[in-house]
Amino acid sequence: MGKIIAIANQKGGVGKTTSAINLAASLAVLEHKTLLVDADPQANSTSGLGMNPKDIKKSIYECMVDGVDPHDAIIKNELKFLDVLPSHIDLVGAEVEMVNIEHREEKMRNALAKIKDDYDFILIDCSPSLGLITINSLTAADSVMIPVQCEYFALEGLGKLLNTIKIIQTRLNPKLEIEGILLTLYDSRTSLGNQVVEEVRTHFKSIAFKTIIPRNVKLSESPSFGLPVIVHDAESKGAISYLNLAHEVLNKNGFHK
Repeated sequence: MGKIIAIANQKGGVGKTTSAINLAASLAVLEHKTLLVDADPQANSTSGLGMNPKDIKKSIYECMVDGVDPHDAIIKNELKFLDVLPSHIDLVGAEVEMVNIEHREEKMRNALAKIKDDYDFILIDCSPSLGLITINSLTAADSVMIPVQCEYFALEGLGKLLNTIKIIQTRLNPKLEIEGILLTLYDSRTSLGNQVVEEVRTHFKSIAFKTIIPRNVKLSESPSFGLPVIVHDAESKGAISYLNLAHEVLNKNGFHK
């Protein structure tokens, strides 16, 4: 049975989608069957893996709102062990359409339950908000990974997200755990970046990943080619960092023991 990891932070620009795409691709390169679920109406994970969201006929939206079987919406990637459950702009309307539906917070959990056994890992790229779609993602997940950028406002809003996670643990998903806090957009040349690393390591020692994701040109440009960085440039610092993160996730979940 696959482990479902939501990658969430209501702050934008923290490397959330970059992390979702590249961790999924790294797990796939290590031959673990992985599904990337794009649960963001901006559909950046979809386009970042070479698909045009405008051409998508069935997506996570249809699975949640219309009850479409996710098997019919999944798209194969050129990486043998990576599949994608895409998104498109209609997902924006899902929050409104589901308002009066009973158990609306469990729609994604119900959809992913049909395919959970097909994968080692299912990663959910959440939208940068704490709205109904993100709540669905956290209700469906076994754990949540929180990307935090190594910049001035890094810890701002983290408390709010951790509070939301506690509410979901209490009311909707008591099994939800924190997979870890992932430091992203790190520039070793700045004292501020090093200060944020130190603060996170001090406050969240037990749940901060050892791997830190650097600012990296290849990481930034790979989505424009519709490729994960490990395919775009396997020797770049960005590719190596996400491969290290994948090993850390595998170790944590008992795959290397």
